[in-house]
Amino acid sequence: MAQEIITLECTEAKAAGMPASRYMTTRNKKSPRTPNRLEKKKYNPFMKRHTLHRETK
Repeated sequence: MAQEIITLECTEAKAAGMPASRYMTTRNKKSPRTPNRLEKKKYNPFMKRHTLHRETK
């Protein structure tokens, strides 16, 4: 399958004006299960808790 590398950025820290944590991951381009931007809960070390991270362009 065709995998692409994407960046996940914290949405809560960005809204609060704090430094945003970023994670790199891969996703399947052709998967019908993920047509929109990918969202995952990941750990943000600046906020010291798990927050929602969304795919950036």
